Amino acid sequence: MSTLMASTSSLVQTTSLAAQFKSIVPGDLFLALGLAFLIGIIIAVVYRKTYRGVLYSPSFTLTLIMLTLITTPVTMAIRSDIALSMGMVGALSIVRFRTAVKDPLDTAYMFWALTMGILLGAGLYLIALVVVLCISVLMFVLTFVKFTLPNAYLLVLHYDEYCEAAIQSELRRSVKSSKLRSKTLTRAGAEMTYEVRLDERTEVVTRMLDIEGVHDATLVACQSEVGA
Repeated sequence: MSTLMASTSSLVQTTSLAAQFKSIVPGDLFLALGLAFLIGIIIAVVYRKTYRGVLYSPSFTLTLIMLTLITTPVTMAIRSDIALSMGMVGALSIVRFRTAVKDPLDTAYMFWALTMGILLGAGLYLIALVVVLCISVLMFVLTFVKFTLPNAYLLVLHYDEYCEAAIQSELRRSVKSSKLRSKTLTRAGAEMTYEVRLDERTEVVTRMLDIEGVHDATLVACQSEVGA
């Protein structure tokens, strides 16, 4: 009896495996993965070219490609099996990701990659290509029309108090906008910290050192988000 049950179980497993292999179309699988890799690269390139933060992370760019590649076969596996799709949703619902996303725009890129993987896994290749191209064009347009504010930096100055007027005059000429954040007076001199916004890292530090009475000047990036 036990031998018969074991034989029956083995036959069922063999039949199940045969059905799975029969349902797999190698052409569709390789086409979906190839398009996922291509679209993942497009998303990564757009992220790299439009990034306006301070600390660019190459590993996040690779993550965008991997998300697209991983989501595609998962969607292909569950699209025709309701029981498997419900189990997959239940399994993913208990997973907690503790990695902090510093820039809200990075979250949008992650959802973009996941959406592309879902579309490709569902076989909607044309829609996926149209969506990725349209979003890419929009991202470049929003970036190059200066939709965001210039990058923010902290300018820290140590100086003699008599040259404060000359410092403020130079700031008005050298930067787009400046805001006093702190000022400290000591017997040895004074210290001021300004928040300044610059499109590029101009020679504002050199210009400050050219002012008589300024002992040192430091420019520090004070943000990791675009336009914050």
